[in-house]
Amino acid sequence: MTSLEETTEQTDSGPSGYAAARLRLLQEKARSGPPRRAALARLTDDWLNALFTTAARETSVQGAALVAVGGYGRGELSPRSDLDLLLLHDGKSSPAAVAALADRVWYPVWDLGLALDHSVRTPAEVRRTAADDLKVQLGLLDARHIAGDLGLVTGVRTAVLADWRNTAAKRLPALDELCRERAERQGELQFLLEPDLKEARGGLRDATALRAVAASWLADAPREGLADARRRLLDARDALHLTTGRATDRLALQEQDTVATELGLLDADALLRQVYEAARTVSYASDVTWREVNRVLRSRSVRPRLRAMLGGKPAPDRTPLAEGVVEQDGEVVLARTARPERDSVLPLRAAAAAAQAGLPISLHAVRRLAVAAKPLPVPWPAEAREELVTLLGAGESTVPVWEALEAEGLISGLLPDWERVRCRPQRNPVHTWTVDRHLVETAVQASSLTRRVGRPDLLLVCALLHDIGKGWPGDHSVAGEVIARDVAARIGFDREDMAVIATVVRHHLLLIDTATRRDLDDPATVGSVAARVGSLTTLELLHALTEADALATGPAAWSSWRASLVTDLVARVAAVLAGDDPAEPEPTAPSAEQERLAVEALRTGGPVLALHAQTEPPRETADGAGQDTTPEPVGVELLIALPDRPGVLPAAAGVLALHRLTVRAADLRAVELPTELGTSEVLLLSWRVAAAYGSLPQAARLRADLVRALDGSLDIRARLAEREAAYPRRRGVQAPPPRVTVAPTASRHATVIEVRAQDAPGLLHRIGHALETAAVRVRSAHVSTLGANAVDAFYVTTERGRPLPAADAAELASAVETALRG
Repeated sequence: MTSLEETTEQTDSGPSGYAAARLRLLQEKARSGPPRRAALARLTDDWLNALFTTAARETSVQGAALVAVGGYGRGELSPRSDLDLLLLHDGKSSPAAVAALADRVWYPVWDLGLALDHSVRTPAEVRRTAADDLKVQLGLLDARHIAGDLGLVTGVRTAVLADWRNTAAKRLPALDELCRERAERQGELQFLLEPDLKEARGGLRDATALRAVAASWLADAPREGLADARRRLLDARDALHLTTGRATDRLALQEQDTVATELGLLDADALLRQVYEAARTVSYASDVTWREVNRVLRSRSVRPRLRAMLGGKPAPDRTPLAEGVVEQDGEVVLARTARPERDSVLPLRAAAAAAQAGLPISLHAVRRLAVAAKPLPVPWPAEAREELVTLLGAGESTVPVWEALEAEGLISGLLPDWERVRCRPQRNPVHTWTVDRHLVETAVQASSLTRRVGRPDLLLVCALLHDIGKGWPGDHSVAGEVIARDVAARIGFDREDMAVIATVVRHHLLLIDTATRRDLDDPATVGSVAARVGSLTTLELLHALTEADALATGPAAWSSWRASLVTDLVARVAAVLAGDDPAEPEPTAPSAEQERLAVEALRTGGPVLALHAQTEPPRETADGAGQDTTPEPVGVELLIALPDRPGVLPAAAGVLALHRLTVRAADLRAVELPTELGTSEVLLLSWRVAAAYGSLPQAARLRADLVRALDGSLDIRARLAEREAAYPRRRGVQAPPPRVTVAPTASRHATVIEVRAQDAPGLLHRIGHALETAAVRVRSAHVSTLGANAVDAFYVTTERGRPLPAADAAELASAVETALRG
């Protein structure tokens, strides 16, 4: 094979010699990628140098130079790339002589049919044009001497770089806007079936913009993986040029197989996946870089005023968001006391806090977590599972946080099966996203439907996993059922929930396929669906997931017609399954400790409290060698017993909120105890709580505040309102509105009011207060927090202990919903 040196020696300065050498170089299969691009640039340099030197001598022009700019200036010449050239002159030669010099260089290039972007300018004209045209200035940042007066080129390059740095505060926002406008026009490279490798977001233009930001010295892009991503995009463009023979950057469907073969890849899917991964790296680097640029510019504009007012450099504000997680300067960072090497849940806690607050998680925080975080045990502790659900339920703000975790490998570490769907293309044109992004988008859509289901945690996890089988051969629903069951076990769901998740993933297409392809008036159709669904809970989840999946697929996948068909099918199936609805369970007897507390409360006439740390039982170690005897803390159990009286529920819930205790689960019920005069009722409240941040309060303080709340000396509503007003309102996730309904036929002995709302401090207090205001008796309450969602059921009766009439029940539900919306 002919080497570049031999090729150059055999090449004369004429077009035919260069063309032959160029062709030989491009046909060398052993040389590709960066070596070939660099070799082509050097070969072109030598040819143009010879052309310019001869032309300068013939025209007697001195004080001139030939300069490569743009991609050619970077020495990255693809087979069909334009030649971006600047003829620089000092202005001392006559215009005619300079024009003659330019013609002797440009015409041989045109004669070969090469695309040429050319200009002729003096140094002063270069600087003026760059100041007026951002695109020109960007190209000049990569200016490189080819021939002629080196000092002239060096001076211009130095001046252009100095101008760029001096005007960075003005020009970088303009460059950011230019990138955004281009992204709006071209779309996201990592999701397009026929992407433009150069112009789409995450493409070569964005990679060049990152170089310009770095040259400004104002900020820099995350460098890990960026050079390799850029190389892969350039390699794909080289192969596209060679296989099509055209100067194109659009990777059309009909070209993808041949481009893949040229690159030595298995098929077009392997090509797209490689391109998508590269684009994702560039896009993430762009997000981080522009966020840093805006932070620096914002800081520069504010700092002088603050210094003038405060007489020094102010300390950055750090607002606690969760244990080990704070907000600083518009980003989520780790607290100074955070120890990721000891806290395996910290990555998920930080991600959930960031998503709920609608804030980006800082690059430094993510990288520290990726390097130092202790791996989660398998199965996960309850807190980790809850934080994952909270992250998934945050809506649109989930996406950038998820992408940040994925960019640093944290998602694949948490969910190893994720790697098979990562950046996997979907060739169905109905699909907007790659498989992995579609799964996250489905969770985003599902987050707005959580009020429709009794188990929003299962809905969100099913949304994340419903297409996980697409990473394996065969029917993705069948493969997904197995994977989903394994993942559900990994993240700590019990056997019953694992079975539900597996069933929903297996049948996630059942409702839409049946509704649009089968006769719903045929009893066999409805019976078949009911047999596969098995329960009303699963049906409810499938209904919500069907809508979320379709909405996340693309605009063509869902319509009011499809929605009406699915709703009709669900109603028919629910009617079939209604006969299997379980009867109201018998109440369980109180434990020995609960009975002891109840007796003490009856004796003293006041509240009695007990706090106990809860731990999960020992589990098998990951290597199967034995049991890990270290207990996993899952929260604190708070038991409260006190004689039955009005206002207990809102008072107890309000006290917990005042002490910044997050209620994960709660149960309220009345028990009867024998007395000398017969029997007396004592209320038992069992709570599972956790501190939002900081340490838990002492039981004595909780009891004292509860006594004050019950006797009216502590105004809980006013205190909660004061605390809420003291904190600035965040721009975080816009949660769907609360929904309060009457559960039909849920109990023969009471009316069941179901509340589904965004969990927030004081929520249970407001619900309890609304029920007290309505003068109903709360027979029992069952409260659970699933991620960021509260799913509560209140069994209420009239003062005489009977279920409410239908009209009164509906009015009560409406009143509670109004109170929560206010």
